[in-house]
Amino acid sequence: MLTPEQRQHVAAILSASNDLTIATVRPDGWPQATTVSFVSDGATIYFGTWSKSQKAMNIAADPRVSVAVTAPYTSWDTIEGVSLAAHAVRVTEMAELNRVFQLMMAKFPQLGQYVKAGEDAEMALYRIEPEIVSILDYRRGFGHTELASVAP
Repeated sequence: MLTPEQRQHVAAILSASNDLTIATVRPDGWPQATTVSFVSDGATIYFGTWSKSQKAMNIAADPRVSVAVTAPYTSWDTIEGVSLAAHAVRVTEMAELNRVFQLMMAKFPQLGQYVKAGEDAEMALYRIEPEIVSILDYRRGFGHTELASVAP
């Protein structure tokens, strides 16, 4: 089970990072990995994509995803990252959409030139709900990882 300390560590890694790689399941069963910018609220991850993108269609058919995030580093001795086995859930509740839009605008102010809150029905916003978390922390030794499940 993910401890409070691990949850804080995950939140710190996410907070320090701008992009993640998300792998979705294609209709033919092959994984499809793409990079997206994201925001986080603690250990909760949100990302947006065009509602008709391949990843959106993949998620609609099978919400299982894998996510990998690596915080910026200057030396291999300081690499920190997170990989998740998770479900991607489309956010549809207006209060959550507005809250996440504010998080996105704070982290990526350039977003304002592309979309306004609640205005672009072509965009889809997703929340990543992890089930298994692997925390990579080379500060504790080369290849050090901690594997934990997340309470439902």
